[in-house]
Amino acid sequence: MEFLINFFTDYGYWAVLFVLIICGFGVPIPEDITLVSGGVIAGLYPESVNSHLMLVVSMIGVLAGDSCMYWLGRIYGTKILRFRPMRKIITLQRLKMVREKFTQYGNRVLFVARFLPGLRAPIYMVSGITRRVSYTRFVLIDFCAAIISVPIWVYLGEFGAKNLHWLHEQIQKGQMVIYILIAVLAIFLFWKWKKAKKSN
Repeated sequence: MEFLINFFTDYGYWAVLFVLIICGFGVPIPEDITLVSGGVIAGLYPESVNSHLMLVVSMIGVLAGDSCMYWLGRIYGTKILRFRPMRKIITLQRLKMVREKFTQYGNRVLFVARFLPGLRAPIYMVSGITRRVSYTRFVLIDFCAAIISVPIWVYLGEFGAKNLHWLHEQIQKGQMVIYILIAVLAIFLFWKWKKAKKSN
């Protein structure tokens, strides 16, 4: 996080926007840490960085990164899997799994995907590949999910800017809550799958 704080301090809003967009491509930079770091520089340098504007920039970066994955899938379809770096993000197994989830749960998969770091990029790309979701609907669902999490991380960073040790603890707690919710969701989906299998 210290590296991101220094990088954002030097280059401001544009740096935050850039990092969030490449996060959308599956680059292994935690999105929550990026958002918190943006909030931290707003807390450290309020005279030059506005936290509310940082939130707007962060939302744009998040939606732009997610949209890039959607349009890559929509434009290139399954041909995108021929590109080696993309094969690391979207394996055939993941592609099959996400398609099955879309069939079962529809657009709800897109909303939940915002809170699933490992599956977010593949799900967004598959939504473009399958063309089952219009771009307008995709952005609307993504926005509704992002507006829940993005402000929390940005304002948490601003609030804890003067106490990074406390901030690290809060991030860990927040990540733990997310992992617990993911685990509960996974158990629920497994239960639904077993129940459907028995009924058939």
